[in-house]
Amino acid sequence: MSDVLRVQWTIIPRTAPQPWLACSRCGEARRFRSSDKIRVNANGKRIDAWLIYKCTDCGGTWNRPVLERRPVRTIEPGFLTALRTSEAALTRRLAFDVEGLRRSSAARVEEFDDALVNKVVLSESTMPMRQLEILCRVPEPVGLRLDRLLANELRLSRSRIQSLAKAGDLVVFPSVSSLRRPVRDGMQLVLGRL
Repeated sequence: MSDVLRVQWTIIPRTAPQPWLACSRCGEARRFRSSDKIRVNANGKRIDAWLIYKCTDCGGTWNRPVLERRPVRTIEPGFLTALRTSEAALTRRLAFDVEGLRRSSAARVEEFDDALVNKVVLSESTMPMRQLEILCRVPEPVGLRLDRLLANELRLSRSRIQSLAKAGDLVVFPSVSSLRRPVRDGMQLVLGRL
């Protein structure tokens, strides 16, 4: 029998990344948040679509391109319906697309560390636990650091987490240079002695 407890943590961010852009109303760079609304404009046989963002200070808008001058016949009908109805799953997926935000004129994108952690036991034993293996699932980017995640969920101090890592009782796969890095999909955390 094994003395290893294997669990899966699915980390779901609560706040979408927010780009910093020059706000035309404020006159300087401000954070913009997704409004969860998509604007669609058809001109003949071509279509444009934007995810609308709002300045967190004044409410000014920025339209993030989703589609530009695409022929309507090349767009899958289900996707077109999702665009027209601002389907929640689609707007969330677009809002959490950090690389897409960076490509759309945002030099700086702020990610947040507030997240919900769903835990599922993958395998356990009747023997006393000597090792904890945590498989991290991160379906959307989150700014939550590994040390904060472990401290919050295991109810340990961050200094205790750091000392476990120094002693070799906490190992991260793939290896990271610092526990202050954000948690990423597929990471595996192995803890020996708690």
